[in-house]
Amino acid sequence: MHPTAARLGERLRARGLDVEVRTLSASARTAGEAADAVGCEVGQIVKSLVFVRDKLPVVVLCAGDRRVDTNRLGLIPASAEQARAATGFAIGGIPPLGHDSELETLIDVSLRRFHTVWCAAGTPHAVFEVGTEDLIGAIESATVLDVAP
Repeated sequence: MHPTAARLGERLRARGLDVEVRTLSASARTAGEAADAVGCEVGQIVKSLVFVRDKLPVVVLCAGDRRVDTNRLGLIPASAEQARAATGFAIGGIPPLGHDSELETLIDVSLRRFHTVWCAAGTPHAVFEVGTEDLIGAIESATVLDVAP
């Protein structure tokens, strides 16, 4: 297992999430690739997207089949450098939690359509499955709302 994915697994366990980080042979960089690789619906893929609001990073956890209404939420997409600086992970492998520092997090309410969801685990080839409510509960200060247009 890649050291970054192993480190994230430790961080997840420290948050009380008992998940198995899996390494895929195919890339899971996009929601479609990830869904194909694990055999789930695209909506079950959690896109961990980094934005900026008032010069501060904001993570949005969005269902793979939806988009974020940046205008309504007052968000500007972060650059790859800003995303890595904020989370400690590169785009394509950013997990929903376990970042280098605590970040404001918005969670797409539509993820609750699913009992479980799949998330990036630190690299484009590492993922983990987690109960949706377990994920939401592990991010204590998160706000659950409709993020789509």
